[in-house]
Amino acid sequence: MSDDDTSTLVGRQPVLEALEREDLGIEKVMLEQGASGEQIGAIRQAAQSRGAPVQYVPAARLRHEAQGAAHQGVVAITAPLRYREVDEMLSEIAPSWGAVKDKKPFLLAVDRVTDPRNFGAILRSAVAAGADGVIVPDREMAPLNAAAIKASAGTAPRIPIARTSDLARVLEQVKERGYWVVGADGAADTPYWSVDWDRPLVVVVGSEGEGLAPAVAEACDERTAIPMRGPAESLNVSVAAGLLLFAAARPRATPALDDGSATGPSGDLGGE
Repeated sequence: MSDDDTSTLVGRQPVLEALEREDLGIEKVMLEQGASGEQIGAIRQAAQSRGAPVQYVPAARLRHEAQGAAHQGVVAITAPLRYREVDEMLSEIAPSWGAVKDKKPFLLAVDRVTDPRNFGAILRSAVAAGADGVIVPDREMAPLNAAAIKASAGTAPRIPIARTSDLARVLEQVKERGYWVVGADGAADTPYWSVDWDRPLVVVVGSEGEGLAPAVAEACDERTAIPMRGPAESLNVSVAAGLLLFAAARPRATPALDDGSATGPSGDLGGE
């Protein structure tokens, strides 16, 4: 897996949003032959405004480029998404111990989630909750490919993502910077609503089948569970991550967000 995992965005809305952003380079846009309609027209116009070439290609070419993701007749080739260095990302978020204490940033660490769609959904929740950054291991981890970006609804480029060869060691380092590390663990005694989220935080979620690696779990200051009231053993990792991320977001919310009146970017409360 290279430092630049992918250069592909798929789907009409993710591509249109990417074309409207100045911080994401678009090398070309591919449209399915015969594609038409208002949204296709908007994509074509946005690409022309950006100076990005538009190509009309067979459906088979789009399926190949989309790597199995639902492309809706649209694929964009972008400048590669670059993983950050952990120290670089942390310094930009809060350059000193005092800044960490004052700002109370919160990060997400994802340990060995191997399904790109789960990874993308987790990134979508991280962006929506206002997380300041994401840390992932460089092995046994889903790539940031077209399927992941599609599952993130195109939000993956909106959050810095750093990669490390030793996640447990990085968690020990962020603790030295003043962060409190909270790991998701279905066997933990502390329910997630009892955690003190109002502090500088790293929320850690583990793999779909095995949870946190032993060394990663050991590096956590605290482990928390999402109690199951119904006949289910656990939640999908992306759902669990979303619950914990928004629990961390709540003490950081503005009054408008906290009173339940806020909506998403398009005025709705979620969903595709």
